[in-house]
Amino acid sequence: MIGVLFAVCAAASNAIGTVFQRKAAQLAPAEEMMRLALLRDLLHRPVWSLGITGLIGGFLFQAAALHFAGLTLVQPIVVGELPLTLLLGALVFHARVDHKAVWGTVAVSAGVALVLVATAPRPGHSATGLSWLVASVLSVVIGALLVIAGLRATAGRRAALFGAAAGLGFGFTAALMNSALHQLNHGLGTLLVSWQPYAMIAVGISSVFLTQNALQAGPLVAAQPPITTCDPLSSIVYGVLVFGEHLRGGYWIIPTVVGGVIILAGSVLLSRSSLIAVYTTDEFSATIPGPSGPDRTDPSSMDRTR
Repeated sequence: MIGVLFAVCAAASNAIGTVFQRKAAQLAPAEEMMRLALLRDLLHRPVWSLGITGLIGGFLFQAAALHFAGLTLVQPIVVGELPLTLLLGALVFHARVDHKAVWGTVAVSAGVALVLVATAPRPGHSATGLSWLVASVLSVVIGALLVIAGLRATAGRRAALFGAAAGLGFGFTAALMNSALHQLNHGLGTLLVSWQPYAMIAVGISSVFLTQNALQAGPLVAAQPPITTCDPLSSIVYGVLVFGEHLRGGYWIIPTVVGGVIILAGSVLLSRSSLIAVYTTDEFSATIPGPSGPDRTDPSSMDRTR
């Protein structure tokens, strides 16, 4: 019961953190996209600090939940941050949320939860140098492709692609954290001389940076679902690829496939939401602000349907 309570707190903290980060990121100039200037800008905004506090709180609550309960119980609850984020975002930004956004969000959350419960990853073997190399190369290549595609996309799709890259990064961060904790079991000295904690910090910071770009590029309904989806799903892939974890097979393949179909259907609904349509017009797809473009510093132009 304590684990469930901490998991709910993690979902709520993540939702609050995401909304505050979006509130700050939407005010950043468009020319700061994919530049360190974006982080420098956000550091001077108190509301962003609240968002990062929520993010850290979510991480700590999730760690506490996993201490008292299993992954298959905690992760599906934490995925509940997605509908919470949509609800809180609608209240904060005074957005009119259409039924496609609502049902799309519910479908994506339910699909991810179903996949996590159905696969139920079980411990495998210790990671090898080769498995880390393969995982690292694939992560960099896939992440780079997502970012490149995002740079060439319109604002709503750009937010989704950047969000997917961020979710992938968070999943890789979790894998590195898992390995670092194993190193810690052999003593602090062993941890400090291993490469995993330093890689974890680097990948984690990169993932946060990608998240800010996703939240700057488009509405929450475009950016947050791929982050929430790709994080746990990529964690499953890393668990199998790096640590040799075992997934449930047999009849459990059926709910796993069903969960994947539900995720896909929910993603299609979200892509057709009027909240995303606002950001796919030519005026919002411009990456360089001009006199004919919208004022990115005007909160009234963000997260609101017309």
